[in-house]
Amino acid sequence: MALRPRPDSKRSWQPGHAPALLLIPLGLIVTVCVVDVLSPPHVHLGPLLVAAPAITVAFAGARVTALMGALAVAAQVLIGVLRGVLPTANIQAQIAALIVVSSICVTICVLRDRREQQLHRVRSVAEAAQSVLLQPLPTHTGPLRIAGLYIPAEEEADLGGDLYAAARTADHSTRLLIGDVRGSGLAAINNAALLLGAFRAAAHRQATLPRLAVHLDAAFRWDTSQWRSRAEPDTNEDFATATLLDIPDHEPVVHLITCGHPPPILLRGSRLTPLTAEASHLPIGFGGVFGITGYDVETFPFEVGDLLLLYTDGVIEARNADGLFYPFTERAPEWTKDDPDELLRHLQDDLLAYVHGHLDDDAAAVAIRRLAV
Repeated sequence: MALRPRPDSKRSWQPGHAPALLLIPLGLIVTVCVVDVLSPPHVHLGPLLVAAPAITVAFAGARVTALMGALAVAAQVLIGVLRGVLPTANIQAQIAALIVVSSICVTICVLRDRREQQLHRVRSVAEAAQSVLLQPLPTHTGPLRIAGLYIPAEEEADLGGDLYAAARTADHSTRLLIGDVRGSGLAAINNAALLLGAFRAAAHRQATLPRLAVHLDAAFRWDTSQWRSRAEPDTNEDFATATLLDIPDHEPVVHLITCGHPPPILLRGSRLTPLTAEASHLPIGFGGVFGITGYDVETFPFEVGDLLLLYTDGVIEARNADGLFYPFTERAPEWTKDDPDELLRHLQDDLLAYVHGHLDDDAAAVAIRRLAV
């Protein structure tokens, strides 16, 4: 599971999705016809027929709206015939007005449909870009079972500054990256793409974890400063917090480097242990600025059956209506027996329920369980 479920791309106003709604304009047409014919001569309800196409445009397409407009005009003609007033200027004016309003409603439907087609094409391109940028994590790698979750803060957005990736090495280990790029919008997406590209290009090589961290920091700084002349001051403030992990297949341990990122959580049974590194390095992008050339690797036990949770600050800093932070460390042990994908489904549902469906920041999480080799 790489992303939250997205709404159905088909329009909700299509008649096939809500056929019962057609009973509203149809019922209105029939009711107006019957009541108008049975009413005294001085009572005229025919003008109410204009509501039929006006209502239909809210949930149906151009063809159905045109059909309801035609039925409304036919009903107005029928009323004029049954009441013997069809030749009068009043009834003819009502028919003409009804035709005009129906035509306007159909025109609105056509324009809306074109707009929706454009938005659908744009969204398809965004989804394709998202699938390239934030590729799904492998379900299995070596003795590990992995799942990823990404929840954008914007309801209609698919991309953001949170990221994760995995790579397999020739030394029979799995390397993972989880990070959070500063800022939002296109700039954050660009920096996230840069960091992911640098990781995928280098993580599978034989280089050590510290050298990989140096590579990521250098690539990040080079891209953000390559067009700056030497005389210009370095005012760039882009950076990314990140955690790099290397999990060997045949050793019950996890090696990690933390660069200003929240510590992973190890779940063993009902016991929760934050893997807080003694040396927390500066975020990616700041290492080269301050002359950092080395990174310390921390090693923690990661045995068969253990569950490792990686996450971004969008999870732990989510607030409810009372301004209280999401109690992630209190709720995570409740799901420790679940598979990684099922655990993240629980996390997603619980987190969105806690914030009433509105996150102020993107949130990402990765769950990893070690199985027997």
